Amino acid sequence: MMDLSKIKNSYSTKLSAFSQETLFQSLDRDLQDFIFEFGSAWNLSYQELRQVSEISIDLKMWGDNFVVDRLNRIASHFPESNHNSKKHILKEFQDHWNTLKNNPSNYGPKAPKVKSVVRKVTNNTGDNEVFGPCPVASEKTVCCNLITIDAIQGCSLGCSYCSIQTFYKDGAVSVESNLAEKLDQIQLNPKQNYHIGSGQSSDSLALGNRGGVLDAQVEFARKNTNIILEFKTKSKEIDYFLTHELPPNIFISWSLNPQVIIDHEEHFTASLDQRISAARKMVEAGIIVGFHFHPIVYYNGWENDYNQVVEQVMGQFEPENVGMISMGTLTFIKPAIKNLRKLGIPSKVLQMPMSNASGKESYPFEIKKKIFSGIYNTFSSWHDDVFFYLCMEEKKLWQSVMGRCYKSNEYFEQALFRSVSGKMR
Repeated sequence: MMDLSKIKNSYSTKLSAFSQETLFQSLDRDLQDFIFEFGSAWNLSYQELRQVSEISIDLKMWGDNFVVDRLNRIASHFPESNHNSKKHILKEFQDHWNTLKNNPSNYGPKAPKVKSVVRKVTNNTGDNEVFGPCPVASEKTVCCNLITIDAIQGCSLGCSYCSIQTFYKDGAVSVESNLAEKLDQIQLNPKQNYHIGSGQSSDSLALGNRGGVLDAQVEFARKNTNIILEFKTKSKEIDYFLTHELPPNIFISWSLNPQVIIDHEEHFTASLDQRISAARKMVEAGIIVGFHFHPIVYYNGWENDYNQVVEQVMGQFEPENVGMISMGTLTFIKPAIKNLRKLGIPSKVLQMPMSNASGKESYPFEIKKKIFSGIYNTFSSWHDDVFFYLCMEEKKLWQSVMGRCYKSNEYFEQALFRSVSGKMR
């Protein structure tokens, strides 16, 4: 084994800048030392070091614990250190990475253990805005014009794909302790209808009524009869809604995924059965519910697993109890991808073929069409009685999956409001 201290000294300028400016620090120490040694032996450039490091991070996240063995095995076929040999080594390493990305991932029966991060929850008494358009809205996609209430900023449920972690510094969680006062100051047009939700900056229910945030939102809905207010969650925390008098214009929606995805990617959330059970209790209490198949993950066995979830929903609920069903999939902005790699927790959400999707990274069109059509068609007997939509997708995909698309976001917004409000008690 070569003397690592000499390697680092001779390679110091390049490696110093590299380690400070890239995700290199996300790797464990042994792998860092190996890449230092490997980089020196093959005279890797800054960009080549970055490429090897990012691929190594991805492979470790995807459960490949043989990065060192793989690189050594590839390099053993090219004993002479020269430009062509280096090029072939890097290509083989990248080809392995691409092969994994471009084929459906495999989830084993046992989910990896992810350490729970206890995040300090603070009270926010500042004058920040809590009311505004959906943060992922885009003019390039069909949008429902959702307005959001940021009652809580940050989330500790630990979903590996969550973009909320890029919104707030250091994963902090803060509760709006003066939410009622802020909502009282909002002036809505009484002649306009609004779909408002509170599940974009955090899970709507995971912290219950801490700081009076549920009290404030329910009272806001009571005072504004021209809105429908949606609480979106992956939790089972519905006690508040079972023990309080509620206005008729609220509903609760659950994000649903097969249990294998919950186990591997939605850490510290309620199980699928717990979510379905909580939704049943709300229906029995006279509150309509909604379901978001979002994000749908493309993996070996996805079709059978998602069909079972659909059958479970259709077996437990009647169409008149369900206000809406949406479908969406893994979609990332570049800072979210960087943050996922920085965290480095076991996850396969980046093990996917990525294609530009209106300025973001998501599955290619044909995969999206396949997974959305598969779920939508399984719901065929509900098509005329429940409002279905695609979340933040292009018109072309709507046409391919549903055979229709709204001519404007305003028409979409109005249709959604009419359908959901028409089922409210």
